[in-house]
Amino acid sequence: MREGSAPLIRREDYTAPAYTIRQAELTFDLDAAKTIVASKLSVQRDTAQDKQPLRLHGEDLNLLRVLVDGQSVAFRHEDGLLVLEAPEADSFTLEIRNTIAPEKNTQLSGLYASGSGLFTQCEAEGFRRITYFLDRPDVMATFTVTLRADKAKYPVLLSNGNLVGQGELDGGRHFAVWNDPFPKPSYLFALVAADLVRREQRVTSRSGQEHLLQIYVKRGDLEKTEHAMNSLIASIIWDEHRFGLPLDLERFMIVAVDDFNMGAMENKGLNIFNTKFVLASPATATDDDFDGIESVVGHEYFHNWTGNRITCRDWFQLSLKEGLTVFRDQEFSMDMSGSASARAVRRIADVSSLRERQFTEDAGAMAHPVRPDAYQAIDNFYTPTIYEKGAEVVRMMHTLVGRAGFAAGMKLYFQRHDGQAVTCDDFAQAIADANPDSTLAQQLPLFKRWYSQAGTPRLQARGQWDADNATYTLTLSQHTPATPGQSAKQPQLLPVRMGLVGRDGQPVALQLQGEAGAAGTERVLVLTEAEQRFVFTGVTQDVVPSLLRGFSAPVLLDDGLGDAELLVLLAHDADAFNRWEASQRLAVHRLRAAVQGSGAVQLDEAYLGALRALLLDPVLDPSFKARALQLPVETYLAELITPVDPQRIHAACESWLDQVAACLQADWAATFDAMQVREGYRPDATQSGQRALANLALAMLVRHAVATGDAVWPGRAFQRVKDATNMTDRLGALEALVNAHAPLAQPALERFLALAGTEALVVDKWFQVQARAAEKDGRVFARVRQLLQHPQFTLSNPNRARSVLSSLVMFNPAAFHRSDAAGYVLWADMVIALDAANPQLASRIARALDRWTALAEPYRSAAREAIARVAASTRLSGDVREIVTRALDAA
Repeated sequence: MREGSAPLIRREDYTAPAYTIRQAELTFDLDAAKTIVASKLSVQRDTAQDKQPLRLHGEDLNLLRVLVDGQSVAFRHEDGLLVLEAPEADSFTLEIRNTIAPEKNTQLSGLYASGSGLFTQCEAEGFRRITYFLDRPDVMATFTVTLRADKAKYPVLLSNGNLVGQGELDGGRHFAVWNDPFPKPSYLFALVAADLVRREQRVTSRSGQEHLLQIYVKRGDLEKTEHAMNSLIASIIWDEHRFGLPLDLERFMIVAVDDFNMGAMENKGLNIFNTKFVLASPATATDDDFDGIESVVGHEYFHNWTGNRITCRDWFQLSLKEGLTVFRDQEFSMDMSGSASARAVRRIADVSSLRERQFTEDAGAMAHPVRPDAYQAIDNFYTPTIYEKGAEVVRMMHTLVGRAGFAAGMKLYFQRHDGQAVTCDDFAQAIADANPDSTLAQQLPLFKRWYSQAGTPRLQARGQWDADNATYTLTLSQHTPATPGQSAKQPQLLPVRMGLVGRDGQPVALQLQGEAGAAGTERVLVLTEAEQRFVFTGVTQDVVPSLLRGFSAPVLLDDGLGDAELLVLLAHDADAFNRWEASQRLAVHRLRAAVQGSGAVQLDEAYLGALRALLLDPVLDPSFKARALQLPVETYLAELITPVDPQRIHAACESWLDQVAACLQADWAATFDAMQVREGYRPDATQSGQRALANLALAMLVRHAVATGDAVWPGRAFQRVKDATNMTDRLGALEALVNAHAPLAQPALERFLALAGTEALVVDKWFQVQARAAEKDGRVFARVRQLLQHPQFTLSNPNRARSVLSSLVMFNPAAFHRSDAAGYVLWADMVIALDAANPQLASRIARALDRWTALAEPYRSAAREAIARVAASTRLSGDVREIVTRALDAA
C-alpha cells in the first residue's frame, strides 16, 4: 500500500518518456496464491534526450530476474521504481520475471481474485501491480499475451485483442494466446481467468466485416445478459452511423465481475464490468438499472475510439477521454430514447446528476479544473468534474459549432491523432480548425478557460422591457467564486440558449438591434465578457426570459424571476428543460424561505394549483411529470442555502412533501390507477415513465395515509411488494413504506429480502433502501448501525459497502449530519477501516466531508474533528491522505 504523503505531481513538469516500449510479450502462469509473470519488452531509447537510467514502475511485486538482451544486469529499487543504469544500446530487449499474489490483493487494482476467478483493473496505475513497466499513458505498445492455468479452475482465459492460439498442456493445464494489434498504454491491459459462461452474437459492420460479440458471466447469470448484449449492438450501430467509427477488432468481449471498484473499464476489446452494469431481468433490475446498463455499455464501447485509439498524453488530460465519452454516451442515450420529450427527460436526468455531484465538488475542498494542474493520487481525480463537467465542456463546443460542425471536428481529430496520446488542447484545436468561421475558433483561448478554471460560474441575468420603443434589454453578467488554489477568476465563454415568452404564453420572434429581421424564437447568445447587453427589438408586450435552455452552460443562473414569471414558464415554455427548471425553482423559493425563516413551508393555492395542473396535464409525458413533481435532492439544496443546516433543510422538505401529499391526495390516487402498465414489461421510455409516475403517486399516498392513520394505501403498497411482476414496482412500493416509516415497512423489508434470495444486486437494493430512507428521530442512523452488523454485509465487496456507507454519508444528509456527531464518528471509523484494505473505495467515502466548512454549527466543528482524527492516522494511504489534508487546508 502506498502510505504517507505522496509527492505532488504537476502538469507543468511533464516530460516525454526517455524510453518507450514498442512491443510487449507477456506470459502468465496463473494461480490465485502465486502467479508468475514473465515479460519480454522491446525497448527504444529516445535518442533526442540525454542518456539516463531506465526507471520502471512496480508495486507489491516479488522480483525474480532482470535481463537485458539475455544478460543479467545490475538494478536498484528507488522510491517505488526499478532502476536500471542506462543500457549501451538504443534499442534492446528487456526480460523481467516476477510473482504476485492475487488472492491477497484487496485493493482490487492490478490482478486480483474475485470469487473463484482472476481479474484485472489497471486504470489508472494498476499495471505496475502486475509487473514492472513504463506505466504511463503516453507509452503505447502492442501486446501479445500467453495465459497458462489449471483448466478445471480457470476454463476461460481471456485477454485483449484477438485469440491467435489455444491448446492443452500437461497436468490438466491449458493455454491461450491473445494478440492486440493496436498499440495501447498499459492501463488498457486486461486478463480474465475464471469459470464463466457466455452469450454470443455475430454482427456485420457496414464494410461487410463480421465481428463476434461475447458477454461472460458466472454460471446462473446468463439469462440476465440479453439487455447488455442489445445495448452493445445498439452502441456499435450508433457509433458507426453518428460518427463513422466502426468496430475495429474481430471480437469484442464484456466480462462481469462481482468485486469492482468502479462501474466498468474500457480495456481494448475486453471490457471488464461491475455486475451492476451487465446483469438485468425484470425481476431483479429496475428501469433505472436497465437504463444504466445501456448507458455504461455504450460509454465503454465508445471509449474504443475516444480513449483507446486516441488516448491521453498524461493523467492531467483525463477528461480528454472521459468528458468526451460521457458526452457521447449521453447523446447515445438521448437518441435511443426516441421522442423529443424522452430526450428532454434524459437531459434533465444528466443535469440533475451534474448539479447534485459536480456542483457540490466545485464548492468543496477538492474543487479542481476539468484539466487539473496537480495531484498526489490520480485515483482521486476520477471525479464528476472530469466526467460530467468535462462532458458539458464538449457539449458547449457542440452548441457553438452545430451537429455537422462537431462531426467534422471529430473526423479531423481522428485524422490527426489516431494511434497517439494527446491533450485536451489537441481536441479543442481540431474542433475549432474544422469550423474556422465559428465563435469557438475565433474565441478558442477564451473558451479553453473551461479547462483551466475550477468552480461553477454564476450567471446573472436582468431584463428590462421598454414599451415605448418596443425593446427588451437583457443584461448578462458572470463571475466565478474563488476555489482552493484559485482566487482570481477570469470571464469565461458562456453559450446561453434562450427565448422570450409572452405573458400570454406565446413565443416571441427574436431580432437583435441592428439585424435586418427576426430569425426564429430561439437563439444562442455568447457571453464573453464580465458583462454584456443584448437589445431585442420589435417586442410589443412584456415578456419572460427563458434562459439557459437545455442547460447550455454548466452555471448557476440568477435571472431574478419571481413566482409569477416562473409560473408562466412552467405552463408555457417551449423548452421542456426550462419547464422542469421552473418547477424546481418554485419549490426552492419556498424551501429557502422556510429554512432561513420560521421553518414552516408555506404552499399557496396558486403554486398548488400549478402542481395539480402539471400532474393532470393530458399532453405531458408521465416521465416528465415524475421529474417535475419531485423536489431537488437535499445535497443540491445545500448548495443553494448556506450556511448548511442539514436538519432544517430536511424538515422543510418533509413539510413540503406532507402538504403536497395531502392537498393533491385525490389526484395522486387517480394518477396511480391511470399509470398502471397492463402489458408485458419493457424498459422503454413510455413504460418507464408510467412506472415512475405511479411510484411517485404511491409514495405520496402512503405518506398521507401514515400521517392520517389510514391503512388502505400502506396495505396496497405491501401487497405490491409481495406481488409485483417487476423490480421497479416492487422496489417503489418498498421505498414508499420505508420512507413513510409505515408499520408495514418491516414486514415488507423481510418479504423483499426473502424474495431476493442469492441475487447479490437485489440484496444491495435492500440495504440501500434502508440507508437512504428519510430520517426521522434518528431511526435511520440507528438502522444503519444494525445493517453494518448484518450477516450479509461486508466491507470487502465495493457494491455492498457502497449500498450502506455511500448511501448514508453521500445521499442521506439528515441521517449523517447529526448534532451529536455520531455520523462523523462512524464516517471516520469506516474510512480508516476501508483504507487498510481498499484505498480507492475509502477515498470515495472520505469525500463526504469535502464541504464541511459550509456547515452550520455544531456540525462544522464536529466534522472538522472527525477529519482531523482520520488525518492523524499513521497508516493512511496516499489516496485518503490527500482527501483529508485538502479538507483541513480548506478551513
